[in-house]
Amino acid sequence: MNYLSVENISKSYGERVLFEDISFGINKGQKIAFVAKNGSGKTSILNILAGNDVSDSGQVVSRKGIQISYLAQVDALDANLTIEETIFSSDNPILQVISNYNTALNHPEDTTAYQKAFDLMERYNAWDFETQYKQILSKLKFDKLDKKVSELSGGQRKRLALATVLINKPDLLILDEPTNHLDLEMIEWLENFFAKEKITLFMVTHDRYFLERVCNEIVELDHGKLYHYKGNYSYYLEKKEERIAVEQITTEKAKNLYNKELDWMRRQPKARTTKSKSRIDDFYEIKEKAHKRRQDHQVQLEINMERLGSKILELHKVHKSYDDLKILAGFDYVFKRGERIGIIGKNGTGKSSFLNVITQKTSADGGKVIVGETVKFGYYTQHGIQIKKGQKVIEVIREFGDYIPLTKGRKITAGQLLERFLFDRKKQHDFVEKLSGGEQKRLYLCAVLIQNPNFLILDEPTNDLDVITLNVLENFLLDFPGNLLVVSHDRYFMDKIMDSLFVFRGDGVVENFPGNYSDFRAYEDSKPSEKISAKKKEIPRIKTSPKGKLSFNENREFGLLESDIARLEKKKTGIETQFANNEISAEDINHKSVELQQIVTDLEQKEERWLELSMKLEG
Repeated sequence: MNYLSVENISKSYGERVLFEDISFGINKGQKIAFVAKNGSGKTSILNILAGNDVSDSGQVVSRKGIQISYLAQVDALDANLTIEETIFSSDNPILQVISNYNTALNHPEDTTAYQKAFDLMERYNAWDFETQYKQILSKLKFDKLDKKVSELSGGQRKRLALATVLINKPDLLILDEPTNHLDLEMIEWLENFFAKEKITLFMVTHDRYFLERVCNEIVELDHGKLYHYKGNYSYYLEKKEERIAVEQITTEKAKNLYNKELDWMRRQPKARTTKSKSRIDDFYEIKEKAHKRRQDHQVQLEINMERLGSKILELHKVHKSYDDLKILAGFDYVFKRGERIGIIGKNGTGKSSFLNVITQKTSADGGKVIVGETVKFGYYTQHGIQIKKGQKVIEVIREFGDYIPLTKGRKITAGQLLERFLFDRKKQHDFVEKLSGGEQKRLYLCAVLIQNPNFLILDEPTNDLDVITLNVLENFLLDFPGNLLVVSHDRYFMDKIMDSLFVFRGDGVVENFPGNYSDFRAYEDSKPSEKISAKKKEIPRIKTSPKGKLSFNENREFGLLESDIARLEKKKTGIETQFANNEISAEDINHKSVELQQIVTDLEQKEERWLELSMKLEG
């Protein structure tokens, strides 16, 4: 079933053409990722699909009656509403039923209104819907539902906008970078949510693990043409490589034919026969193919770096708090030359504040931060580039000098450096405020790296960068001989670049983990699961169904679940202990691993069901 058709749309801003004659369709059940370079018009296309913008030509036709929700990078939330009011401001009929029921609970004297509201809850099976949306709010860390939108941070607003579109359960969900401002735990939950939900998606995201595990189709806009790949991200990479190889072979054949025909053209007299005129027309078609070149410029990052001395960076008994928020509690670490450390943790645990303490932009409350004499920080923050009105791209780089030193005594001009960062000569004279969000981030990254740092500190460097730029950045960082300290929620990026992790647990606890993110996840998954009582505290309180509203079968199920969970926990702990003590023979390792994984899966399902019933019981 076709939900939406895009027919020959085009978009330009002045002389700048973003895309022309783009056509594609979105069908029920598809989970499509839209891939393109920064500045190619990805967000413009999403806005056109959502009806927030119009194309210069062509049209977008949606199926009559389907509901479309759009998660934009900039939300349109009403700052005067609370979180709870924002959720219920939707036109979703089931949410209206729940809202009316909550209102009736506040007026118990009106028994007629209460009975009517209760009957509607039963008719729409709204109890289950309520459970689901409270779980969504819980996973996105919303517990104080009376808080005003105006009091939320930018990241919290983005999460609230995400919660709203998920709760509404639209027919088609359009997402622009949904993982921005989510911590790793939230991203993994959202990934699992989309993977199992029967929902139609069209999204732009730079998160390659997300692409791999959620999407079943990739649509790529490359040099003005659309390419469709019926598979996930790995399939896309494989088939794109094959496509480019075929294009190169075709171009090479066209060049050979062109040279042959060019020789014929030069030998022909001015008087042309009908046959020769036809061949001349063919010649110009061949010429066009032969001169076709892929414009896949690769950034060449070979910036010179001053050598690091023996003393790099030392932190001794460092303390840092903001009121009741404890970030560091006696943190100790001595950095060694060439270390590459990733920083992970839930939002609000102080990751960015930690970087500010290290770079001494913020002073510690206690302890010592000692920076070696040869250390030159390059600090890429989430705030991005500071745009000056009327400043051009080339002028941003020239603030650091007209010439940039490279390795082996070479140097290049500021303009040549920008070309290596995919800014052509024309683009260099654009005003910075006219660049897309991703292009501004790329320019900022360039401005940080050209200062020849030997200790790079990057705070969420992957946000808003396209996949192509990410690959370039990763290749540079793999060759970077200095120290790296990176905060990122991009799991693919962390796996590829980092050797170890600082894990921010909250309340000032920071653990040093010797491995990349996938190693850490495997380790965490092997640990005993949290107690159910801890999980219960995650659920935000909203007025719910009458207390004790469990059927006879549900009451019986509830009792059995508690004993099942206790039994599975004991079994899981037993196998884990056998692994830890090397009590399992080589022949049984495979079998025991499969058994353990099945126990973990069963345990999670039963805990989830126990949680649903306990919420319904407690009301």
